[in-house]
Amino acid sequence: MKPIITSKDLVLYYDTFKALRGISMEIPEKQITAFIGPSGCGKSTFLKTLNRMNDLVPGVRVEGEVLFRDEDIFAPSVDVTTLRRKIGMVFQKPNPFPMSIYDNIAYGPRLHGTHSRAELNELVETSLKGAGLWDEVKDRLKKSALGLSGGQQQRLCIARALAVQPDVLLMDEPTSALDPASTMRIEELMATLREQYTVVIVTHNMQQATRISDKCAFFLLGEMIEFGDTEQVFSMPKDKRTEDYITGRFG
Repeated sequence: MKPIITSKDLVLYYDTFKALRGISMEIPEKQITAFIGPSGCGKSTFLKTLNRMNDLVPGVRVEGEVLFRDEDIFAPSVDVTTLRRKIGMVFQKPNPFPMSIYDNIAYGPRLHGTHSRAELNELVETSLKGAGLWDEVKDRLKKSALGLSGGQQQRLCIARALAVQPDVLLMDEPTSALDPASTMRIEELMATLREQYTVVIVTHNMQQATRISDKCAFFLLGEMIEFGDTEQVFSMPKDKRTEDYITGRFG
Protein backbone atom coordinates (compact mmCIF):
# COMPACT_ATOMS: atom_id res chain seq x y z
CA MET A 1 0.00 0.00 0.00
CA LYS A 2 1.38 3.39 -1.01
CA PRO A 3 2.01 5.76 1.90
CA ILE A 4 0.12 9.06 1.96
CA ILE A 5 2.77 10.78 4.14
CA THR A 6 6.48 9.95 4.23
CA SER A 7 9.07 11.55 6.49
CA LYS A 8 12.75 11.19 5.66
CA ASP A 9 15.44 11.94 8.27
CA LEU A 10 13.27 14.63 9.84
CA VAL A 11 15.12 16.71 12.41
CA LEU A 12 13.45 19.56 14.31
CA TYR A 13 15.09 22.14 16.55
CA TYR A 14 13.50 24.53 19.03
CA ASP A 15 16.32 27.12 18.93
CA THR A 16 19.30 24.91 19.89
CA PHE A 17 17.28 22.03 21.42
CA LYS A 18 17.00 19.01 19.12
CA ALA A 19 13.38 17.85 19.65
CA LEU A 20 13.23 15.32 16.79
CA ARG A 21 16.19 13.19 15.78
CA GLY A 22 16.04 11.83 12.24
CA ILE A 23 12.49 10.48 12.01
CA SER A 24 11.82 8.32 8.93
CA MET A 25 8.34 6.85 8.58
CA GLU A 26 5.73 5.91 5.99
CA ILE A 27 2.12 6.54 7.05
CA PRO A 28 -0.31 4.32 5.14
CA GLU A 29 -3.48 5.70 3.59
CA LYS A 30 -6.92 4.99 5.12
CA GLN A 31 -5.52 3.38 8.24
CA ILE A 32 -5.13 4.56 11.83
CA THR A 33 -1.54 5.17 12.90
CA ALA A 34 -0.91 5.75 16.63
CA PHE A 35 2.11 7.47 18.22
CA ILE A 36 2.90 6.36 21.78
CA GLY A 37 5.66 7.20 24.24
CA PRO A 38 6.27 9.09 27.51
CA SER A 39 5.60 12.82 27.89
CA GLY A 40 8.11 15.01 26.09
CA CYS A 41 9.29 12.23 23.75
CA GLY A 42 8.50 14.15 20.52
CA LYS A 43 5.29 12.44 19.39
CA SER A 44 3.13 15.61 19.43
CA THR A 45 5.97 17.64 17.92
CA PHE A 46 6.19 15.16 15.05
CA LEU A 47 2.40 15.14 14.61
CA LYS A 48 2.31 18.95 14.37
CA THR A 49 5.12 18.93 11.83
CA LEU A 50 2.97 16.90 9.42
CA ASN A 51 0.77 19.94 8.67
CA ARG A 52 3.34 22.58 9.60
CA MET A 53 1.64 23.63 12.82
CA ASN A 54 5.14 23.99 14.27
CA ASP A 55 5.69 26.92 11.88
CA LEU A 56 3.75 28.95 14.46
CA VAL A 57 6.35 28.29 17.20
CA PRO A 58 9.20 30.86 17.39
CA GLY A 59 12.70 29.47 16.84
CA VAL A 60 11.65 26.27 15.06
CA ARG A 61 13.99 24.90 12.40
CA VAL A 62 13.41 21.76 10.35
CA GLU A 63 15.81 19.58 8.37
CA GLY A 64 14.92 16.56 6.25
CA GLU A 65 11.73 15.97 4.30
CA VAL A 66 8.04 15.36 4.80
CA LEU A 67 6.26 14.26 1.63
CA PHE A 68 2.49 14.43 1.32
CA ARG A 69 1.34 12.55 -1.79
CA ASP A 70 4.99 12.71 -3.00
CA GLU A 71 5.25 16.52 -2.61
CA ASP A 72 7.60 18.14 -0.11
CA ILE A 73 5.41 20.10 2.36
CA PHE A 74 8.32 22.47 3.11
CA ALA A 75 8.79 23.47 -0.55
CA PRO A 76 8.50 27.26 -1.10
CA SER A 77 5.61 26.71 -3.52
CA VAL A 78 3.41 25.03 -0.86
CA ASP A 79 0.44 27.06 0.35
CA VAL A 80 0.19 26.29 4.09
CA THR A 81 -3.55 27.07 4.25
CA THR A 82 -4.23 24.53 1.51
CA LEU A 83 -1.94 22.01 3.21
CA ARG A 84 -3.86 22.37 6.49
CA ARG A 85 -7.14 21.95 4.66
CA LYS A 86 -5.91 18.59 3.31
CA ILE A 87 -4.29 17.59 6.61
CA GLY A 88 -6.71 18.66 9.35
CA MET A 89 -6.08 18.71 13.10
CA VAL A 90 -8.08 17.97 16.23
CA PHE A 91 -6.52 19.07 19.51
CA GLN A 92 -6.39 17.66 23.02
CA LYS A 93 -8.96 20.04 24.47
CA PRO A 94 -12.15 20.71 22.49
CA ASN A 95 -11.90 24.25 21.07
CA PRO A 96 -15.23 25.17 19.46
CA PHE A 97 -15.50 28.76 18.20
CA PRO A 98 -17.83 31.01 20.24
CA MET A 99 -20.53 30.91 17.57
CA SER A 100 -23.42 28.63 16.60
CA ILE A 101 -23.00 24.91 15.91
CA TYR A 102 -23.86 25.59 12.25
CA ASP A 103 -21.32 28.42 11.91
CA ASN A 104 -18.57 26.33 13.52
CA ILE A 105 -18.93 23.75 10.75
CA ALA A 106 -19.52 26.26 7.93
CA TYR A 107 -16.51 28.40 8.95
CA GLY A 108 -13.85 26.40 7.03
CA PRO A 109 -15.85 25.91 3.82
CA ARG A 110 -16.73 29.65 3.76
CA LEU A 111 -13.04 30.49 4.24
CA HIS A 112 -12.24 28.33 1.20
CA GLY A 113 -14.89 29.97 -0.99
CA THR A 114 -18.14 28.01 -0.47
CA HIS A 115 -20.99 30.50 0.04
CA SER A 116 -24.01 28.74 -1.42
CA ARG A 117 -26.55 28.17 1.36
CA ALA A 118 -27.62 24.81 -0.12
CA GLU A 119 -24.01 23.60 -0.33
CA LEU A 120 -23.24 24.78 3.20
CA ASN A 121 -26.39 23.10 4.56
CA GLU A 122 -25.34 19.85 2.95
CA LEU A 123 -21.75 20.13 4.22
CA VAL A 124 -22.93 20.88 7.76
CA GLU A 125 -25.25 17.88 7.79
CA THR A 126 -22.72 15.51 6.18
CA SER A 127 -19.91 16.60 8.55
CA LEU A 128 -22.06 16.30 11.67
CA LYS A 129 -23.24 12.86 10.53
CA GLY A 130 -19.62 11.91 9.84
CA ALA A 131 -18.75 12.87 13.43
CA GLY A 132 -21.74 10.99 14.83
CA LEU A 133 -23.32 14.18 16.16
CA TRP A 134 -26.15 15.05 13.74
CA ASP A 135 -29.01 13.38 15.62
CA GLU A 136 -28.00 15.09 18.87
CA VAL A 137 -27.79 18.65 17.49
CA LYS A 138 -29.95 18.86 14.33
CA ASP A 139 -32.69 20.76 16.20
CA ARG A 140 -30.32 23.34 17.70
CA LEU A 141 -27.91 24.25 14.93
CA LYS A 142 -28.36 27.96 15.62
CA LYS A 143 -27.50 27.58 19.33
CA SER A 144 -24.00 28.27 20.66
CA ALA A 145 -21.54 25.42 20.33
CA LEU A 146 -20.27 26.30 23.82
CA GLY A 147 -23.49 24.81 25.27
CA LEU A 148 -22.50 21.28 24.20
CA SER A 149 -20.93 18.76 26.60
CA GLY A 150 -17.17 18.13 26.43
CA GLY A 151 -17.60 14.94 24.40
CA GLN A 152 -20.03 16.64 22.01
CA GLN A 153 -17.66 19.61 21.64
CA GLN A 154 -14.83 17.26 20.66
CA ARG A 155 -17.03 15.55 18.06
CA LEU A 156 -18.01 19.02 16.81
CA CYS A 157 -14.31 19.82 16.36
CA ILE A 158 -13.93 16.57 14.38
CA ALA A 159 -16.96 17.56 12.26
CA ARG A 160 -15.40 21.02 11.71
CA ALA A 161 -12.20 19.34 10.49
CA LEU A 162 -14.19 17.04 8.18
CA ALA A 163 -16.18 19.94 6.68
CA VAL A 164 -13.25 21.06 4.49
CA GLN A 165 -12.97 17.49 3.14
CA PRO A 166 -9.41 16.65 4.22
CA ASP A 167 -7.39 13.57 3.24
CA VAL A 168 -5.74 13.18 6.64
CA LEU A 169 -6.96 13.85 10.19
CA LEU A 170 -4.30 14.45 12.86
CA MET A 171 -5.53 13.96 16.44
CA ASP A 172 -3.42 15.08 19.38
CA GLU A 173 -4.69 13.10 22.40
CA PRO A 174 -8.30 13.79 21.41
CA THR A 175 -9.85 11.88 24.33
CA SER A 176 -7.52 12.79 27.22
CA ALA A 177 -9.92 15.49 28.51
CA LEU A 178 -13.04 13.27 28.16
CA ASP A 179 -14.91 10.81 30.35
CA PRO A 180 -14.88 7.05 29.50
CA ALA A 181 -18.26 7.09 27.71
CA SER A 182 -17.25 10.01 25.46
CA THR A 183 -13.86 8.36 24.87
CA MET A 184 -15.61 5.20 23.67
CA ARG A 185 -17.77 7.22 21.25
CA ILE A 186 -14.72 8.96 19.76
CA GLU A 187 -12.94 5.60 19.38
CA GLU A 188 -15.97 4.11 17.60
CA LEU A 189 -16.05 7.20 15.40
CA MET A 190 -12.37 6.81 14.48
CA ALA A 191 -13.00 3.22 13.39
CA THR A 192 -15.62 4.47 10.90
CA LEU A 193 -13.50 7.45 9.77
CA ARG A 194 -10.68 5.18 8.57
CA GLU A 195 -12.94 4.03 5.72
CA GLN A 196 -12.62 7.49 4.15
CA TYR A 197 -9.70 9.21 5.86
CA THR A 198 -6.18 8.58 7.05
CA VAL A 199 -6.11 9.08 10.83
CA VAL A 200 -2.94 9.76 12.84
CA ILE A 201 -3.38 9.89 16.61
CA VAL A 202 -1.10 10.71 19.53
CA THR A 203 -2.22 8.87 22.65
CA HIS A 204 -0.90 8.30 26.17
CA ASN A 205 -3.36 5.45 26.52
CA MET A 206 -1.75 2.23 25.34
CA GLN A 207 -5.03 0.30 25.57
CA GLN A 208 -6.50 2.87 23.20
CA ALA A 209 -3.61 2.38 20.77
CA THR A 210 -4.16 -1.41 20.77
CA ARG A 211 -7.93 -1.03 20.37
CA ILE A 212 -8.05 1.37 17.45
CA SER A 213 -4.78 1.57 15.52
CA ASP A 214 -3.47 -0.45 12.58
CA LYS A 215 0.10 0.85 12.87
CA CYS A 216 1.95 2.07 15.94
CA ALA A 217 5.14 4.09 16.47
CA PHE A 218 6.99 4.27 19.79
CA PHE A 219 8.88 7.51 20.46
CA LEU A 220 11.55 8.13 23.11
CA LEU A 221 13.70 11.24 23.65
CA GLY A 222 12.99 12.61 20.17
CA GLU A 223 13.71 9.32 18.38
CA MET A 224 11.32 6.89 16.78
CA ILE A 225 12.42 3.63 18.37
CA GLU A 226 10.02 1.25 16.65
CA PHE A 227 7.27 1.35 14.04
CA GLY A 228 5.14 -1.48 12.75
CA ASP A 229 1.78 -3.24 12.85
CA THR A 230 0.19 -2.49 16.22
CA GLU A 231 -0.25 -6.16 17.07
CA GLN A 232 3.44 -6.85 16.40
CA VAL A 233 4.67 -3.79 18.35
CA PHE A 234 2.65 -4.78 21.42
CA SER A 235 3.03 -8.57 21.30
CA MET A 236 6.55 -8.96 19.88
CA PRO A 237 8.41 -5.65 20.12
CA LYS A 238 11.78 -5.72 18.38
CA ASP A 239 13.46 -3.22 20.71
CA LYS A 240 13.98 -3.74 24.46
CA ARG A 241 13.06 -0.09 25.13
CA THR A 242 9.65 -0.60 23.47
CA GLU A 243 9.07 -3.70 25.58
CA ASP A 244 10.09 -1.87 28.77
CA TYR A 245 7.67 0.96 28.02
CA ILE A 246 4.63 -1.13 27.11
CA THR A 247 5.12 -3.47 30.08
CA GLY A 248 5.24 -0.44 32.40
CA ARG A 249 8.89 -0.60 33.45
CA PHE A 250 9.24 3.12 32.75
CA GLY A 251 7.26 6.08 31.37
